[in-house]
This record gives sequence, structure tokens and C-alpha cells, in this order.
Amino acid sequence: MKKRLFDGIEVHRGSGNVFADLGLANAEKRKIKTGLVIEIRKAMKNHGLTQQEAAKRMGITQPKVSDMMPGDFSNLSERKLMDCLTRLGYDIEIKVRPAKAGTGHLMFAVA
Repeated sequence: MKKRLFDGIEVHRGSGNVFADLGLANAEKRKIKTGLVIEIRKAMKNHGLTQQEAAKRMGITQPKVSDMMPGDFSNLSERKLMDCLTRLGYDIEIKVRPAKAGTGHLMFAVA
């Protein structure tokens, strides 16, 4: 992480993954799941769905949708979150290609 001073305060430039910057376990997985949940919340808002309507459309229970709203989505896998998005009308594309370095990385991008 790059550091610099800003108005006398030491500022660190993040890596792009706040979970990794905080030293949390499974940082890449957390970043991806968080990105998927953000998109689910946007889709619900754009479609004007209640939690009950969204749950039915996504094929999960309303309590799971309720848990997801403040950020508790530990009970849902990445695959299930992707399934929820496709049921809400999103396309999901996964690209696999050789890494430029010796070790590859995961990246989540929203178009």
C-alpha cells in the first residue's frame, strides 16, 4: 500500500479490496459476494420489489433477503447470489484466461 501525507495526516492508498486491506480472511470471496449483493439491492430498487416479491423471484426466503439488506449474506454462496441476479434479469459473464504473472487473481467488475 502506498502512503502519503495529506494535511498532516498519513493516508494509505487501498489495494481495491477493503477486506484485504483490513487483513480479513477470504478477502477476495468477501469482495465478490459484497459486489453481488450490491447489484441485487440495486436490481430490487430498480424493479420496485418488496423483500417478499424479490425473495419469490430469486427463489430464496424473505428472511434471507432481509438478512442481505444490512450486509449479512454469509448464509448464501457466491453461486446462489449469481443465481439470484440472473433471476432478477442480469447476465453474468465469467472469463478465464492465463495470468500475466505466476499467480492469477479474481476480479469483480460491473458494467
